[in-house]
Amino acid sequence: MPRTPEENERIRQLSKQKIRAAAMELFTKKGYYATTINEVVKQAGISKGLLYNYYKGKEELLSEMVEHRINEVIEVMEGAAALETPSEQLKHIIEGAIDNIHENPEVHRFYLHLQTQPEADEELIKYSKLLIKENARMFEFQCEMFERMGVREPRNRSLYFSTVLQGIMFMISTYPHKLPVEELKKQIIHEFCST
Repeated sequence: MPRTPEENERIRQLSKQKIRAAAMELFTKKGYYATTINEVVKQAGISKGLLYNYYKGKEELLSEMVEHRINEVIEVMEGAAALETPSEQLKHIIEGAIDNIHENPEVHRFYLHLQTQPEADEELIKYSKLLIKENARMFEFQCEMFERMGVREPRNRSLYFSTVLQGIMFMISTYPHKLPVEELKKQIIHEFCST
């Protein structure tokens, strides 16, 4: 019995996810430039032909990985925007960010590394700028939340919030099994979501 178009698409997405995960692991461990397509293929346990069926090469693979990450950030913003109060919105952002980093610390390290590429690296800097642009949109969204909460200086409060949250995310991604994640989450929620 032939597969349905839906089944083919599901298999396609699973294969692409497997390739992205393998590339993420290798890019994180070895770096983007030091990683070869052959290594990605071996790590993913697929044929080179299958990889090239989905991606023209490493840069297209990286491009899709960044696009996938940006879509995750957009999902968090949309989920928060659907909530009624700014406190609920901020809590949604905090829980989503911390839970995601705790489950996938290497992913955060990879994107943090990508965002800090030297500007002279023309191949990678364009992806860095895309991530930074999305983070700037998130910052503006947070400013609106703090403004609606009646905070005196919403931009400064949003900057402080982002700094604290990013610091916690960095620490979790660096020491994934050594931090009291739930306690940190409760503390930042208490500090920023209490009215």
